[in-house]
Amino acid sequence: MNGFARSLVAWGQDRLFRRVLRNSSYLFASNVISALMVILTTQLLGVAAFGELGIITTFVANVNRLLSFRMGDVVVRYMGEHLARQEYDRAAAVVKAAGLAEAATSIAAYLVLVLVAPLGARIFINPIDPQAVSLILLYGLSILGNFATETATGVLQVTNHYRSQALVNLLQSVLVAGIIAYGFITQSGMLMVLMAYLIGKMVLGIGPILMALFHLHRLLGPGWWRASFQLLPPRRELARFALSTNFSGTMNMVVRDSEELWLGLFFTTREAGYFKIAKALINPIIMPITPFISTTYPELNRAVVTRQWRVLRDLLKRVTAVAGVWTGAVALGLLLVGRQVLFQPWSIFGTPVLLFGEVFSPLKPSYEPAFPALMVLLIGFGAANILFWNRPLLLALGIPDYPLKVAFWGTVAKVSLTILLVPASGAYGYIVEAGLLSAYLAITVGLMVWRGLASVRRAEALKPVEAAG
Repeated sequence: MNGFARSLVAWGQDRLFRRVLRNSSYLFASNVISALMVILTTQLLGVAAFGELGIITTFVANVNRLLSFRMGDVVVRYMGEHLARQEYDRAAAVVKAAGLAEAATSIAAYLVLVLVAPLGARIFINPIDPQAVSLILLYGLSILGNFATETATGVLQVTNHYRSQALVNLLQSVLVAGIIAYGFITQSGMLMVLMAYLIGKMVLGIGPILMALFHLHRLLGPGWWRASFQLLPPRRELARFALSTNFSGTMNMVVRDSEELWLGLFFTTREAGYFKIAKALINPIIMPITPFISTTYPELNRAVVTRQWRVLRDLLKRVTAVAGVWTGAVALGLLLVGRQVLFQPWSIFGTPVLLFGEVFSPLKPSYEPAFPALMVLLIGFGAANILFWNRPLLLALGIPDYPLKVAFWGTVAKVSLTILLVPASGAYGYIVEAGLLSAYLAITVGLMVWRGLASVRRAEALKPVEAAG
């Protein structure tokens, strides 16, 4: 048996890797449907309206992220640690505190949204849409529907109930796809699409909460919610972890989740539409790997808590190899035939087909200017996709501050360059913005990978490697 065959056999016998792979596959089907919805939405709305949709959803999401403390990370980190030690009362206290804190911040976030919606519509949506404020506040209801979703998702991850998440994701994908398909047939407009998005967010928000409550009742007992806050980890440690993940998320919000807002500020909804479609088309690359992030983090955390360094290193090698093969194959396909397949008319049994364009006006590849931005984004997102475990590894190692520092200085550099370069780039501004985002991703991910692996080597030198349990 050659070395390659032995490696495949070893991978197949790795229970931890098989569990991560199986759990990730549960979340894949709904992502496929979501990707197909993008095609219908772009066909229905056109470039400018699609850009406005992106600005509205991004604005609402960022107001929510601004006050979000990423309680899913807190739950995975501390609940996972207590469950590994069979400290069920302490695990219950973590979930209770996280859920209450998230609910309070969700209410606060919606109140902030009500205050800033008129200003956001006036600044970011150009040309001005008189309905924009109403649309922002309507979609903003999704914040209230997700009042404890991060906490619930963390519970489902820690307890390995990925099929529950997959069921919720699949349900919302089918539901939203059906509504958008109806809107496509009836040629409805922005309101129909936004309602579909809102309903999907509500399902994604409330569904995991109900699932988590069911599993918590079985795992921790019917009175788990009465656990005393005295059982929580040291307040300073818990606050430091939560605040650092919040600040890290805020940095990501400004840098990598606000591109449509920057382009709406400097240009029009059309440029925002080009960027949004380029970013949406990155999904074929990140789609299969995204579930890996949520399924790998609990396993990394478990390996660190039990000091199984060999198991940890083997898992990192294998998930990196899988992500690298997939990312490389899809990137090569997009590079070779992406423009022709996605943005130019082609024929099926003599009928002209255009995936991304305005099919109800004369056949025209109106989204084709997005292709250069897509190629630029491939570099940064490809690196982040292959090394997707960079931040989860640091969190599992108890180093939440380093991602914050990297994100902060990366944000300072990226925002400064955005303000300096993008407005001066004219018609190519959205491509320059794509280049800045791609560089930010590649550099920050590289720094976090270096720090994480160095920390593992130091920990392995200090603590004997334990056998896999």
